[in-house]
Amino acid sequence: MAFRLIPRDEGFFDLFNELTKRLVTSSGLLRDLFSNPARRDELVAAIKAVEHEADHITHDVSKRLNSSFITPLDREDIHSLAQELDNVVDLIDGTARRATMFHIEETRDPAKRLCEILILQVQHLEKAVTNIRDPRAVTMATREVKVLEAQGDTIYHDAMAVLFRGHPDPLDVMKWKEIYDTIEETLDRCQTVAIVLESISLKNS
Repeated sequence: MAFRLIPRDEGFFDLFNELTKRLVTSSGLLRDLFSNPARRDELVAAIKAVEHEADHITHDVSKRLNSSFITPLDREDIHSLAQELDNVVDLIDGTARRATMFHIEETRDPAKRLCEILILQVQHLEKAVTNIRDPRAVTMATREVKVLEAQGDTIYHDAMAVLFRGHPDPLDVMKWKEIYDTIEETLDRCQTVAIVLESISLKNS
C-alpha cells in the first residue's frame, strides 16, 4: 500500500537515496580495505571523502527542513533517518581510521566476513529507502537487516574467542578488539536504521 497523502516535494527522498548510496560505497571500500591492506592509505582516504559527502547531504536535509513549510514525513522522522544513515557512514570511517592508527598491514578473516555482512545490510537498507512508500517492501528489507545483524553477532563473538585464545600479544589483541568492536557497532547501527524505517512506514501506511 502506498502512502495515502504525500506532498509532491520529492527532495527529502532524493537526499535519503543519496545518503544510502554513500553507505553502499563506503561499506564496499571498507571490505576492500580489509581484503587488501596494502591499499590501506588509499582506501582510508576514499572512505573519508565519502564520509564528508554524507555529512554535506545530512546538512542539506537539515537546511531543507528549516525552509520547508510542509514535509512529506514528520520532521522528527526525516531528521532521525538522515542522522542514523549518516551515523553508519561515520562508523565506517571510524573503523577505517583505526586501521591507520593501528598500522594494520595484514588481513583477518573475521574482519572481512563482518564487512560482507555490512555490505548485505546496506544493500537491504538501500532497498527499504528506495521503496519507502511501500510498507511491505520496507518490512521485507528491514527483516533481512535484523537477520544479518544476528549473523554478525555470531561472527563477532567467535572472532573475540579466537583473539583471546592461548597467550596472544596484548597489543595485537587491543588493536583487533577495537576494530571488531567498531564494525559490530556499525552492524548494530544498521539495525537502528531499519527500526527507524519500520516506524516511518507504519506511521504512513
